[in-house]
Amino acid sequence: MCGAELKSLPEGVQRVAAVLQAQGHAHAPVMLDDAARTAQQAADALGIAVGQIAKSIIFRRKSDDAAVLVVMSGDQRVDEKKVEALVCTDGKRLGRADAAFVKARTGFSIGGVSPLAHATPSVTLIDQSLFRFDEIWAAAGHPHAVFRLSPQQLQQLTDAPVADFAVDVAAAEDEALALRRAISLVTLRAQTVHAGADVPSPCISVCRMSAATSLCEGCFRTRDEIAAWSRADDDRKRGIWSAIEQRMAAMQS
Repeated sequence: MCGAELKSLPEGVQRVAAVLQAQGHAHAPVMLDDAARTAQQAADALGIAVGQIAKSIIFRRKSDDAAVLVVMSGDQRVDEKKVEALVCTDGKRLGRADAAFVKARTGFSIGGVSPLAHATPSVTLIDQSLFRFDEIWAAAGHPHAVFRLSPQQLQQLTDAPVADFAVDVAAAEDEALALRRAISLVTLRAQTVHAGADVPSPCISVCRMSAATSLCEGCFRTRDEIAAWSRADDDRKRGIWSAIEQRMAAMQS
């Protein structure tokens, strides 16, 4: 890629292209006609299996506010506990990385996070599921940009360890069942919100926070909402219930 071609690309893609060029990588970033913010969208645009998409999942390590990047096959889900076991040796946990955190640490927007050329160094891990394929594609710093490589080249370019960071199939089924059960119980309780004078608590005695969503896996409240509940008036409680119902609807869509 010549200098003129490089300058015509979005700034984030330029950074990725420059790193690839410096490392002697044979495949420059490609700009797609449509945005590929999800693995499925990228796979559809490229005409490949969704598993061949190397998606970038960012977490925030609570102990030092570092970005933790897990590069995962597009048809797999990250098991946060497996990641925590490797990168959270102090016993603290991973937290959700919001759009502002991702942009500040990587220099890229969600939907276009490349596995390399980050603005600040990230703790990078590669899931072994990618090694099922000879060829994979990764985001190149913009929702419209991707680049081609092999799993072995990904490891060489990032110098990241490879291990099993995916949710086990049986565990994923159990997790889906637990989510459906929680939604069912909380939905039943929601029916009584406007029925009586007292606004019921959404708690169903499953008190576990999700690192991916920062919501309780039982009642779908944030930590702040849980802490404020006992002091909140009925209007505030009904507002929290409204937010819970919107979250549950989004989870089922």
